[in-house]
Amino acid sequence: MPVLASHRKPRTKVRTTTPAVGFTTAALASVTLLSTQSATAAPAEPKPAIEDVQKKVDELYRQAGSATQQYNRAKAASTAQRTKVDTLLSDVAKRTEKINEARRELGAFAAEQYRTGGIAPTATFFLADDPQAYFDQSRLMSRSTERQQKAVDDFRTQQAAASKKRAEAVQSLESLTETQTTLRSSKQKVQNKLTEARSLLAKLTAEEKARLAELERKKEAEAKEKAEKLARRQAAEAKEREEREAAEKKAREEAAKESGGDSGSGSGSGTGTGTSPGSGTGTGTGTGTDSSYAAKAEKVLAFARAQIGKPYVWGASGPASYDCSGLTQAAWREAGVTLPRTTWDQVKVGTRVATSDLQPGDLVFFYDDISHVGIYKGDGMMIHAPKPGANVREESIYYMPIYGSVRPA
Repeated sequence: MPVLASHRKPRTKVRTTTPAVGFTTAALASVTLLSTQSATAAPAEPKPAIEDVQKKVDELYRQAGSATQQYNRAKAASTAQRTKVDTLLSDVAKRTEKINEARRELGAFAAEQYRTGGIAPTATFFLADDPQAYFDQSRLMSRSTERQQKAVDDFRTQQAAASKKRAEAVQSLESLTETQTTLRSSKQKVQNKLTEARSLLAKLTAEEKARLAELERKKEAEAKEKAEKLARRQAAEAKEREEREAAEKKAREEAAKESGGDSGSGSGSGTGTGTSPGSGTGTGTGTGTDSSYAAKAEKVLAFARAQIGKPYVWGASGPASYDCSGLTQAAWREAGVTLPRTTWDQVKVGTRVATSDLQPGDLVFFYDDISHVGIYKGDGMMIHAPKPGANVREESIYYMPIYGSVRPA
């Protein structure tokens, strides 16, 4: 029997998929992978150790101190340049007035010549009433011509001088502009360094700030210990020097006594007589120069002590606040000694002295760039204006690396 075909429509197979679920899973996997990679590629930056923060802050303050000296130098130069410009402009104004006077005189001569007109000498001779009148008029005209020529020469001289002074004024104004640009740049540099230092300190936790304070106390204690060691050494050297000088003085006095009488006697049958006059003179241990410097140093230190507690302000030179070189300049001014404004120039004044030979009143400079200075008070200690946020105070000279020292007078 033949197989009958089925009249049912064949069922079409439909493939079903779940794209949403697959896409979501893949996306989540990608995000997870990217997050893992990001975490691996850019790990969180470790917080610096408090010791590193201290070093960084100290370095920023040092850089700010150096920029402050640049600012002080530019400010002093700007003030001097402004005075020079004002003087030149005043001179130019005076010379311009002289030029105008000479110009008015020349104008008067020109107007007079225009009114009278120019007459040839021959015509003047024939028109004269008599020969003598001609010669009198000729001499008068000659003197008039000489005055005119002198007026012209004066005008040219004043014009050249004024032109020269005007050129100097223009050049000085250009220099003043450059100096003021440096002044603004230095000011901005100081502010940037101080802002960075404050930002670092502001990020510290209370515990870290306490740790930083402890490090500062340790640093101060170590510096003070070095100062005490220097004081002991200086005291021992001073005592040894006094004893040596006393012994030398005694020896001189005894020698003077011996030379005042008979200097010796002969042996044997002869006798010897001494006739030495014995005119010895003793000298004191101090000199006029030393006592003069000590008197000045006393005034300097008295002034400096009176400023203790006043705030450090960069660029300030008193009386309410100071930076380091502003304090030293003001203190030595009290003793009648004029110091330059910056540490870089103050270090060139006077005589260089070793740290072991320091005397009260000497200036001690710090760092390789000579960006800080203090006034030595004795016993390894100084009075100085330390840094922003601190007040004028006494401190060990070993708190910072010493560059060198000078005796200003």
